[in-house]
Amino acid sequence: MDTTTGSTTGTDWQAWQESWDRQQEWYMPDREERFRIMLDMVEAFVGTEPRVLDLACGTGSITARLLARFPKATSTGVDLDPALLTIARGTFEGDDRVTFVEADLKDPDWPARLPYDAYDAVLTATALHWLRDEPLEALYGRIAELVRHGGVFMNADHMIDDTTPRINAAESAQRHARMDQAMRDGALDWAEWWALAAKDPVLAAPTARRFEIYGSHADGDMPSAAWHARVLREKGFAEARPVWCSPSDTLLLALK
Repeated sequence: MDTTTGSTTGTDWQAWQESWDRQQEWYMPDREERFRIMLDMVEAFVGTEPRVLDLACGTGSITARLLARFPKATSTGVDLDPALLTIARGTFEGDDRVTFVEADLKDPDWPARLPYDAYDAVLTATALHWLRDEPLEALYGRIAELVRHGGVFMNADHMIDDTTPRINAAESAQRHARMDQAMRDGALDWAEWWALAAKDPVLAAPTARRFEIYGSHADGDMPSAAWHARVLREKGFAEARPVWCSPSDTLLLALK
């Protein structure tokens, strides 16, 4: 990977963004489709100049697509991962539409770090499955307080229906066979991508801190879409249901 040009650090942040996208697409070949539908729903509910909270923002994947489609939007990205935040801050350096906040979403006081008290839309993708049910319920309560009346929350993630075990097994087997073939064709998986980051002069230190925080990986409970919709309604949203799904993932929208 060429990481020799770009910013004052000498790091090519766009190359890191593209590398992250390719690694994520190894797991989710329909990743761009879920982002497209997510932004369709943003436009439908809150227009083309939204104030957005990019929750567990990572490298800023949602923010990048938001601003490309809606140049008058503003975005607050919040995450705890120091390595991914380093890439995000490098990518959007000098863009006054974007603010990044380092915070732990399991900390009940994390909303106090945000620059705004309310948002038109809170968006997240492929991140909250790291949380167990109890902290996720608490997080949904805090999100409900941040979304303005008429605003939306959307979560695109793994949502597993335990009532369909044979369907789940067949889908998983087919998906992993495709992933194995993609790896044979040269795709990087999660571990290989992080190994590259650990060797980068700028990302090595934040990557080490990242693994001190998270460890190698962590899996939450990944409840069903029906569970997410029920909890979001209990926490203060008026309506909640899926607006897109793939064989393995769901984009769930909750309207305040």
